[in-house]
Amino acid sequence: MWGIKRLGLLAALVVVGLAPAAAAQAAAQPSTQDTQYLQAVHQVNLFEITAGNLAQQKGQNQQVKDLGKMFVTDHTQLDQTVKSTAQQLNVQLPADPTADQQKVLDKLNGLNGAQFDKAWVTAQLAGHVQAIQATQTEISQGSEQSVVQLAQDALPVLQAHYDALVALAQTLGVPVPQTSASGTASPGGTTSPAPGGTESSAPGGTGTEEPAPGTTETPAPAQS
Repeated sequence: MWGIKRLGLLAALVVVGLAPAAAAQAAAQPSTQDTQYLQAVHQVNLFEITAGNLAQQKGQNQQVKDLGKMFVTDHTQLDQTVKSTAQQLNVQLPADPTADQQKVLDKLNGLNGAQFDKAWVTAQLAGHVQAIQATQTEISQGSEQSVVQLAQDALPVLQAHYDALVALAQTLGVPVPQTSASGTASPGGTTSPAPGGTESSAPGGTGTEEPAPGTTETPAPAQS
């Protein structure tokens, strides 16, 4: 009888011991903000890598070609961190850019020469505005330290891309998005749809529920 009682006590202790572990596991799950940012910035990277390759192939202006090459390099490196972080947090990433981003890529694919250069810069400006703002949102509202750190590391890269695009836009006569009081690009001033679609909430205009890189309401890297 004593043995049965003892077994029952041990079983109870095991269950009690498992409860904190289960709670810790649940707490380890990334927030919606963190999850959406990872998914959105991944799609931004997919878009930027493809758009960067197009710039090198179809661009007429050498600076467009050079920026395209830089974007491919930087976004490939950024995406390696995104994929590694997402794997650690069990976050499933999209396999393709958003529908809006794909529309932009299709449009760019049909252009050549100076026409391509201007359309590419316009799309990149809009996308980077979204990506920067989405990244800033993650930094201020994210709860998973690894994702917040990723955003902190990505922000100066995205800002450098935007600054280079602004300089090139002025050379090509392309309208530049308005900037906020803080000097950061503001999506409200964009003159054309973001590379991924400014309507979307995901960085880069993913067209999903993820935060758009330029949208302050949501966390999600539009294109950078």
